Amino acid sequence: MPTYRARLIRFLIRYSIGRKLRRAGLLEADRRKLDDLMVRSQRLPRGTKVSPIAVGDLPAEWVQGPNSASDAAILYLHGGGFIMGSPATHRELAARVSSAGGACVLSLGYRLLPEYPFPAALDDARTAYRWLLERGYASDQLIIGGDSSGAGLALQTLISLRDEGVPLPCAGFFMSPVTDWVEPGGESFATRAASDPLVSPAQCRQTSSMYVGSHGDSPLLRPTETNLTGLPPLWIQVGDHEVLLSDAERLADRATRAGVEVNFKIWPGMWHVFQNAARYVPESRQSIEELGLFLQRRLGVARGTIGLNQMR
Repeated sequence: MPTYRARLIRFLIRYSIGRKLRRAGLLEADRRKLDDLMVRSQRLPRGTKVSPIAVGDLPAEWVQGPNSASDAAILYLHGGGFIMGSPATHRELAARVSSAGGACVLSLGYRLLPEYPFPAALDDARTAYRWLLERGYASDQLIIGGDSSGAGLALQTLISLRDEGVPLPCAGFFMSPVTDWVEPGGESFATRAASDPLVSPAQCRQTSSMYVGSHGDSPLLRPTETNLTGLPPLWIQVGDHEVLLSDAERLADRATRAGVEVNFKIWPGMWHVFQNAARYVPESRQSIEELGLFLQRRLGVARGTIGLNQMR
């Protein structure tokens, strides 16, 4: 059963930002207000270092959490349905991932809707990965991951890089991933529509249609329907109370069948990208700690265990 704090935060989310986010046709003014609210709400772990940087023409941030090293890097792709979000809105989560995993994070400001449908964001993510390789990081020193639509973008990036013959990172991680933009749906669109405090099926379908644009025939827009053979080990976590539960389950199943090493977990009572609430919710902190252990194993980072109280 979820902790009292988890139940309380879930309630507050549903009746605050959830009321706007669940609505299809989110206005540009509302998106800007929500982005501003998320930026103002960030509270970084003590000792975090943030350095703005340009990746070609794209804005990005180096985020280095406490107890992390710079000899390995995580390319982080933020969520927001491709209509909102930025490195600034996800700075705290990036810092916690950095600290838990013991590596610096490159948080990318990729291009968004409505001006830039598919494949603009994918092109930007591939550019950022190559940028890291050009700066001396070996592929086994790199990891790609993200949350929500950013997690789906990370999956697209892995498949695209594999198909192009680019050396793949040593792992990928996905928090509440989106895995089908052409035919968004699944059992959880019906069974979790009432329980999800943040995301609605109508909202998913609308943003998916905008993202697909005129490229509905691209297999990368339905990545779990493609061949996943050869991908690096994957870490996937999702809440039991979110409409995208089926997306995560489908990805875990298809990757496992393709012979990919998969670390998959469903969190009872949790919502979409519940890791964002790590400042308040024990389950969120535990999820990030589990991600950190996965990242450390994959990167071979030699350091002691960080207690979660050091990240608050």
